[in-house]
Amino acid sequence: MSPLPNAGKPRSGISSLWKNIRRDRQLLILFIPCIVFYALFRYGPIYGLIIAFKDYSVYEGILGSKWVGLEHFRRFFDSPDFWLLFKNTFLLGLFTLLWAFPFPIIFAVLLNEVRNIKFKKTVQTFSYLPAFLSVVIVCSMVIDFLSPTNGLINTALKAMGFEGIYFLAAPEWFRTVFISSEIWQHMGYEAIIYLAAIAGIDPTLYEAAKVDGAKRWHMMRYITLPSIMPTILILFIIKSGSVFRIGYEKVLLLYNPMTYEVADVFSTYVYRKGLLETNYSYASAVGLFEASIALVMLLISNAISKKAGGKGLW
Repeated sequence: MSPLPNAGKPRSGISSLWKNIRRDRQLLILFIPCIVFYALFRYGPIYGLIIAFKDYSVYEGILGSKWVGLEHFRRFFDSPDFWLLFKNTFLLGLFTLLWAFPFPIIFAVLLNEVRNIKFKKTVQTFSYLPAFLSVVIVCSMVIDFLSPTNGLINTALKAMGFEGIYFLAAPEWFRTVFISSEIWQHMGYEAIIYLAAIAGIDPTLYEAAKVDGAKRWHMMRYITLPSIMPTILILFIIKSGSVFRIGYEKVLLLYNPMTYEVADVFSTYVYRKGLLETNYSYASAVGLFEASIALVMLLISNAISKKAGGKGLW
């Protein structure tokens, strides 16, 4: 008996896709709200970027506004604000990456070495709490701690015989205050990823190291850190792409005209020009430039990772 003509042939792509959809229909239904959210609030607003190339008027609408091409970009690049914003954004992002990125790793590795379970859970709980507070609350606490009159820090300085410092009005202290608050707010929460990676390490590696006479420091250095290095590398690539993406909320709540020279970044500049001065087209051009720089940084860090022998993000 001769075989059927279609016997042994792979199922067509459309029929296979439809079969998978029918099989996973419950999961896909649950995924619909996520798709709608990203379509409406992430990809839909991309259409509005066209106003960066127009002289946007609220009364004429996006399509009815006059097309001006790269005029807003040229005006921004020629303004004295450009290099100041570029320098402030880059330095604030770079210093945040260099100082804030290692702390969750160190915290997770040290916490993993704690053998008192009750103490370990208590420390974990308190380290997570700042991440669940809003930026407004965190900045309010920072302002209270650094108050020149009755703040905790200045009270301690005066008790030791030093003069009080008005931290939030001193340009040389702004970056230190910003980075310190970032470390305090995100260290515990970001350490969860590294603790999960550490939990996946084969325990027999530690047992073999103990048999060979390795101390705790040697096991941390030669087993724990190398085992979580892929996780560290991937998160570093993601963080590197965000060097130019400084959120406006914390900077806006902590800075003032006295610290503009070191604190004003692209996002706060967009806020002032777009929402306060209603210069929507110019603000959109600045925001688009910031997003483009962030994308370039992400591509560069991914390429460097691959050159160094890593897998990169894609």
